[in-house]
Amino acid sequence: MEDVNYIKHLNNVFVQFSKDSRLNPTHISLYVALFQLWNNNFFKEEFYINREEVMSFSKIGSKSTYHRCIKELSYWKYLLYVPSHNPFKGSRIKMFNFGTSDGQALYPNMAEMRTSDGQALVSISKPIQTLKNKLKQGDLNFENSEIKEKPIATVPVGDNLKTTADKNYNDPL
Repeated sequence: MEDVNYIKHLNNVFVQFSKDSRLNPTHISLYVALFQLWNNNFFKEEFYINREEVMSFSKIGSKSTYHRCIKELSYWKYLLYVPSHNPFKGSRIKMFNFGTSDGQALYPNMAEMRTSDGQALVSISKPIQTLKNKLKQGDLNFENSEIKEKPIATVPVGDNLKTTADKNYNDPL
């Protein structure tokens, strides 16, 4: 396979994951485990996997969940999965290139996703509720409210694990 840029590939595949509502965390965990194995195999066109190893890397505990997720990832064109049906020969995997060159980016205007001052992006679907916004809306009325402070509980200073020197270790607990 052509040179794969590890960071660009992961960035673009995560953009694709965010757009795909069919995926759940198990699919993503499995894909990341397979991507790591692909990296360990120097991004070869195809490589062979061991189910137990992949399940361990992806933290999947059920064989049926593993098989369902890997078949779905293959069906949804995230990878090509060719099962071997032979316990001594691993299944064959071909990973697809997710925009690792400049011309193939899934999200061509990647700069639009970032802010210039490094602030985190927030969803614009719901306005951020701040105290100032609530006061403007009249939700809070502090004029007639009483603020009562709770006493702060303190931990005793003494040693709670202190034992006596005359302990008889032959006594039952």
